[in-house]
Amino acid sequence: MAWIEHEHANPEALAEALAGVLHHACSKAIEVRGQVRLALAGGSTPLPAYQTLAAMPLDWDRTWIMPTDERCVPHDHAASNDRALRAAFARSPAERIQSLTVPDGDCARSETCARALMEREPARFDVVVLGMGTDAHTASLFPGAPQLEAAMDPEKALDACRIDPVPLPPEAPFPRITLTLPRLLRTRVLLLAISGERKREVLRFAQRAQSRMAPISAFLHAPGSTVHVHWSP
Repeated sequence: MAWIEHEHANPEALAEALAGVLHHACSKAIEVRGQVRLALAGGSTPLPAYQTLAAMPLDWDRTWIMPTDERCVPHDHAASNDRALRAAFARSPAERIQSLTVPDGDCARSETCARALMEREPARFDVVVLGMGTDAHTASLFPGAPQLEAAMDPEKALDACRIDPVPLPPEAPFPRITLTLPRLLRTRVLLLAISGERKREVLRFAQRAQSRMAPISAFLHAPGSTVHVHWSP
């Protein structure tokens, strides 16, 4: 089994527990390696945990944060993960958030920007936090996207790429830049934060077998990796 499940009574309990896990991992990374590298999902489930983490004592000058994926929108757009992460960590004394996209959100230049960033920062992440949609996408690895095969292929050695969901999600109808499956698996701690019965049903489907129609299943079944799943109703 490549996953361990942690069930919480409600979203508030999940946020507290996830913040605790993150703080412990960050503190250990700083102690052992002198800095910590985080790749963090956006979304309503993990963001409260980041807000809690931001209020905890930590050597924030040694903390390096980036989103797992980003919409191709300006950084001040309401749909921007960059904007959401900066707001979540606003209470921390200092933080370094690296953007996957250029400030105006241009998709072609953002893909170039993301790949250049990952070339400069090749080290393994200390923690990756993933979310999951009801279509079983994670980060911006959407089933049916024309770039999905390349983004999931460990032989292609891509760290970041453009993704065009098909169809575009009505709540966020934008092309995306995402870290790829092999890059996200290059981490010491891998967490999945989800809430609600519908997503637990999707998780159960993905746990039964690996399928390109359920991109999250590739993480759950990845050899040598363990996903810590944090779920609440």
